[in-house]
Amino acid sequence: MTSHSSVPLLTAELTLTTHFQDADPMGVIYHGNYFRFFEEVRRLLMEKINYSYRDMQASGYLWPIIDTRVKYIKPIPFDHQIRITATLTEWENRLRVDYIIYDAATNARMTKGYTMQVAVGIENHEMCFVSPTVFTDKIKAWHENQ
Repeated sequence: MTSHSSVPLLTAELTLTTHFQDADPMGVIYHGNYFRFFEEVRRLLMEKINYSYRDMQASGYLWPIIDTRVKYIKPIPFDHQIRITATLTEWENRLRVDYIIYDAATNARMTKGYTMQVAVGIENHEMCFVSPTVFTDKIKAWHENQ
């Protein structure tokens, strides 16, 4: 389901300071590390609905990423405070999470991107064309409590 203006959006946010070891030789965050930032805020997002990675596994599903995109707007230096947001924008047939990285001091957008995941049965390794009810029920319960 794609979110509509009348439906509250499930979001999570994380503020962190980038580390020296995350930077490339030019002193900016290496592009591959942006996915680590996305992963951390996505983990917080899923914990809001009580569907952590252990919960996913216990429910009988893996959720591999099948598509991703990052748009680098402004370089992020090391030792810089950033704010990362994650918003669940699709969940009926696949899981799409949109991300924005902001400069924590100025609120300027530095990066945006998304990830798409699908449920895959642990037992049969088959991709689900509809998100399992164990997941969609958690989304529905979250929406009912908003």
